[in-house]
Amino acid sequence: MTITYRIIYALVRLMSVIPLHVAQFIGRMLGRAFARVPLSRTKISLDNLRHAFGNCMTDDEIKTINKQVIMHFGEMLFEVPHILRLKPTNLDKYVVFQGEKNFLEAIGKGKGTFILTGHFGNWELMSAAITLGFDFSSAVVVRPIDFSPADRMISQIRSRFGTKIIDKQHAMRSIIRALKKNSVIGILLDQNVDWYEGAFVPFFGSRACTNKGLALIALRTGAPVIPVFSVKQPDGRYRIIFEKEVKLLITGDNIRDLEENTALFSRILEGYIRRYPDHWFWFHRRWKTRPFCPIPKTDNMRYAEGSRK
Repeated sequence: MTITYRIIYALVRLMSVIPLHVAQFIGRMLGRAFARVPLSRTKISLDNLRHAFGNCMTDDEIKTINKQVIMHFGEMLFEVPHILRLKPTNLDKYVVFQGEKNFLEAIGKGKGTFILTGHFGNWELMSAAITLGFDFSSAVVVRPIDFSPADRMISQIRSRFGTKIIDKQHAMRSIIRALKKNSVIGILLDQNVDWYEGAFVPFFGSRACTNKGLALIALRTGAPVIPVFSVKQPDGRYRIIFEKEVKLLITGDNIRDLEENTALFSRILEGYIRRYPDHWFWFHRRWKTRPFCPIPKTDNMRYAEGSRK
């Protein structure tokens, strides 16, 4: 595995040397090529787009967006290695900040701060740029990558500027400790979870099982939640947008508060995805966990039904 890691590291280092605009062009062309290949993941993204926009777009429009999605993530593949070359003196070459006041006000409360975001834009570059651009301790809750050398490489990139990596499987205590240090904690809340981890909340017209951990801990600690998203600009940079603190619903009914606030977070994510559908990671099976499980019919049940007829 060490040799594999070294090969990956060397490749990433080599990619970081490519000038940014050239790297983005290569990524777009690579994405354009892959868009023509019938791969399982590109089929998933197309199916998801049809699920989300099938009632308001033609199939040709949806196919065009799917192509744009693939091209966007081709670009991202070549952008992420540039985090290895990121520094205070060249930060404005990659990003521009908007709404920083909202972010600084949240940090100023001294309770720690949650960044609500998703697999949108270039979340890896966004995380690195925020940590580098502001003076605070940070952490991000992630699911480790199954392929160990790749996980080691991406963890090195994520922690380059001191960000602590928190495994989502054992996250609660680590998050509490980080909040006590007034850390900023990134939470990507746009992926499917098992039924016992989440709440079924509306997402593009269907109920999606969404992790309720952010609502739980934000309600318990009073730590502010700030939505933050990165949007690609015409000049190739990303505009990192800090929204105002989310005003949580608190009724005293714990179950209702968990579900309503998780739904609120999901609506915020959906709003950005609707505005910039090519920015989101549609390759994930977002609606995989269902809120019901059909009971298979046994021979006796079929016999009983036949008798009633």
